[in-house]
Amino acid sequence: MTQILGIDFFQGTPEEAVQKLHSGGLVVAPSGPNLAEMDKMPAYLRAVTSAELAVLDSGALVLFWHKLTGTHLTRLSGLALLQSLVTSPEFVEHQNDQFWVMPTEEAKVRNVEYLKTLGIHIQEDQCYVAPYYERGDIHDADLLERINEKQPKYVVINLAGGKQEVLGAWLRSHCQGQPAFICTGAAIGFMTGEQANIPGWADRYYLGWLMRILRNPSGYLSRYWEARRLWPLVRKYRESTPQLAAG
Repeated sequence: MTQILGIDFFQGTPEEAVQKLHSGGLVVAPSGPNLAEMDKMPAYLRAVTSAELAVLDSGALVLFWHKLTGTHLTRLSGLALLQSLVTSPEFVEHQNDQFWVMPTEEAKVRNVEYLKTLGIHIQEDQCYVAPYYERGDIHDADLLERINEKQPKYVVINLAGGKQEVLGAWLRSHCQGQPAFICTGAAIGFMTGEQANIPGWADRYYLGWLMRILRNPSGYLSRYWEARRLWPLVRKYRESTPQLAAG
């Protein structure tokens, strides 16, 4: 583990991370743009700093940490984590113990069809199409009831970063049992083709952000430009949890 900004980031292979998440708890892969705003988002800050497993998805954070400390860290993207998870024998064997939270009905259909190609057959009652959540504290009693009813081992949350982590943390605190709440956001969209295709080499060389900008410049250019705020945040706080910004 390496602590940065109060988050204990896992250092290891995707396969080792998957073995760890079988124990349950909140699993997050914080993006650079969201980390850059974490001192302005109290619920998000609480969620990511309390996660049982946090993988180092942000290439910018890896580069900034190396510039600041000279330490080479191992990046593990949310995409690589999800790819390893959905192809792991234990996950496939426990497909009846999975529950998937989808952003839209269209995404649900596309994702379920894709999972079938991997030998994972998800039934209608194993899916939940989430409503639109505003940023901040997120509660969803209907979703909690569904999860408590199904008692899954894995809850895969495919929602926007900055929101899914907050939702996952709330569910973890209120649900019965101890499933793994896996917050990998748009990662499955890269696998199905809904999002920009990210070749393995681009993911390894921290260029996923560029693929997304090239696919949808109006949607992502300003977002990644704002991520430049991550550098002064890391430089100021290093291992410590950032203090919330005034106002």
